[in-house]
Order: sequence, then structure tokens, then C-alpha cells
Amino acid sequence: MKHFIRETIKACQEVVVMLENHKDDKAAYEPQDIGAGGDRSVGLDLMAEQIFMDRLDYFGQINSEESGLVGEDNDVQIVLDPIDGSDNMLTLFPYFGASIAYMKNGKCLVGIVCNFANGDIYIKDAKQFLQGKLHSAHFKPVVKHHTSKIGIFEKAALYPELTTQLIENNLKYRAPGAVALSLAYAHNSNYMIFLGKMRTYDLEAGLYIYV
Repeated sequence: MKHFIRETIKACQEVVVMLENHKDDKAAYEPQDIGAGGDRSVGLDLMAEQIFMDRLDYFGQINSEESGLVGEDNDVQIVLDPIDGSDNMLTLFPYFGASIAYMKNGKCLVGIVCNFANGDIYIKDAKQFLQGKLHSAHFKPVVKHHTSKIGIFEKAALYPELTTQLIENNLKYRAPGAVALSLAYAHNSNYMIFLGKMRTYDLEAGLYIYV
């Protein structure tokens, strides 16, 4: 597992460099085909996906939000969202990153979620649950934050009655728009709500980290 974690961190680092190098490249932001997850990809999504594939296809079959299943059927599957929160990225809202789950026989053994905008990275396996910065070798155990005043409510706009109830009960929330990141950050929040249709690419690593 250590080798997989190291290669995933390297892939995330390469994606950050790629995004910086293409920040003024209008062609990289052009819409592409509809991806396996149902959303229309842009060039940056596909470039990020290729970086992860180059690093991780050695470990097993890739199941990516952009291209779906890639590689031969295997008891190990890497469930990947190369850029979670693509709309945030396109809007220059600093809340987007990657979600990577190492699955064996349908069970998640390693979950990694990284925020490309600020370098936050969360890593969990059977022995450890760590947080750190993408370009630092120092990681520390995740500890529940007990002074939070807000919750996270993904897809809040689809549930106006529930949001009204939260407001009436003085329960503040934010809806940042990247499910995997929100699940990783949930340990710092007062509560976490996510409803509606969710895709495996958004959930596998994030849920493993959350629980």
C-alpha cells in the first residue's frame, strides 16, 4: 500500500503542475465529450486523468469518471475522479481536487482525497488516517475539530425545504460543490449532509475517509 500511496501523491503533484502550466491555455478549458460519470469533460479533466493512469494503471483496472473502465478486469480496481469539483476549477473557486480509492474485491482499502487549490491531502488505510500538505513530507493524524460553527450540505440547492429548516434552527452550512472533498473536510465541520444521486467516483474514497 505504501507504494500505491507514494505514486498517488506523485500523480497529484504532477496534476498541480499541469494545472499551473495550463492556467492560461484556453484550449485546455474547452468542452470535450460526456464522461462516464455523465458530466461533460474539459481538456484539463482528461489531462489529469492521463497523469493518474500513467502512475496507477500498474496496480489494477482504472474506473475513472472521465473514461470509465480502463484496463483488464482485475480484483483490484482504482476508482478515480481526476478533478472533483470541475465547475469550481473553471470558476477559479479554490475547492477542487482528486478522489482516489484503491478497491480490492469491491472493498476500499485505501482512500486518498487531495485539494489541488491549497494542497490539503487526506490519506486513510487500515492502519492510519493522516492529513498533510501535498508538497510536504510531514503528515499528522486527523483529529476531530470541535469548535466548528458550520456544516457542509452538498447539493443543498435541490432541497429548499431542508435548507429552510436548517436556517430556522440556526444551523449554518456551506455547499462548496465537491462531494469527495467535503467528505474529507467533514471532520472539521459541525455536520455533513449529502443527498440525491451520487456517483461511485465521488463516494468511494470520500466515504472511506469519512467513516
